[in-house]
Amino acid sequence: MGIISEFLRQEVPKSGKGMPAYYRKALFISEAILACFLLAGTVLLIFTTGRWEPLPTLLFAATVLSLKRIDRMSAKVNLLCFSGVIFVWLAWFVFMFGWSAGSPNILVPVLSMAFFNLYVSPRGKIASCLGLIAFRVLLFTFSLQHPPVTALTPNTSLFFQILNSIIPLVILSINYLLFSSNIQASERQLTINNQELHKEAGTDPLTGLSNRRVMLDAIEAFRSQNPDAQFSIAIADIDFFKKVNDTYGHNCGDYTLVELAKLFLASSMGRYTVCRWGGEEFCFFLPGMNLDEAGGVMNDINIAVKKMPLHFEGTDLSISITVGVEEYDFQSDTERILDRADRKLYMGKMHGRDQVVI
Repeated sequence: MGIISEFLRQEVPKSGKGMPAYYRKALFISEAILACFLLAGTVLLIFTTGRWEPLPTLLFAATVLSLKRIDRMSAKVNLLCFSGVIFVWLAWFVFMFGWSAGSPNILVPVLSMAFFNLYVSPRGKIASCLGLIAFRVLLFTFSLQHPPVTALTPNTSLFFQILNSIIPLVILSINYLLFSSNIQASERQLTINNQELHKEAGTDPLTGLSNRRVMLDAIEAFRSQNPDAQFSIAIADIDFFKKVNDTYGHNCGDYTLVELAKLFLASSMGRYTVCRWGGEEFCFFLPGMNLDEAGGVMNDINIAVKKMPLHFEGTDLSISITVGVEEYDFQSDTERILDRADRKLYMGKMHGRDQVVI
């Protein structure tokens, strides 16, 4: 019931003369096959009955005209033309030659075209389904009560039975190929877009590093998957960064952050992950390292930062960082570990900066 109620709640766009490319292609191919079918039926009836029947010829002409005007009519009108030709053909054929030769399989493509039409409301699609069922039942009931006007030869009857079986399957196969390909392409693009949005949501737009949320998720995931593994966390802050902004401008500050992020990434060599924690602060996650090992890595980074050349609009400048490092004690949660690392960072700031506190 949930699927049905969700289906009934679907919103339907306003119908215009345009239609989706995949639907237009499916409709064009379906009508082209129908036109060939009507032409073949007209010719066959002339050869087998010895007389020309005007109605199949008129239906063939109507289908060709509909094909030529397919871009000038809305999706609904095109669907009505396609369905109308099939309904009239089938009713006439059963009346003239009986149920066994008529074979109502040709109705099935009408249902598929109705259900894949964006501009037909959910209730309209259900009504189409019920209408097809009712039409089929009425035709069958009529054929039981009224003998055919003309009896076809066994070979002709067999030919129409085969044709009425093959044509709907060919139309359905082509339609489902086009519809499913379009749906899969849409879902594929939607998945790619969602992945890009997810990546953008977890990425700092200036430096390209992960942001705080992604880092916290990574640490929690590591703890969950490796409950007995050691790790350390470090928080680094640029010394006197406000002075850089005040002296050289915020563009220089942004440049400094970007260059620093490049250095952190180039120095990682798989030993740690780094994110922009906020402002001029960066957070490092060092899995598998105790306090001494993590402190050694951060000392190397500290030295590399001081040696890093910075050139902004003809000005050479240098920076340093202060780092607080804390290891996992197998008891504290992530927030407590981060808080202790932050306190060590604050101690380093209070005692001269440009150092790693472990």
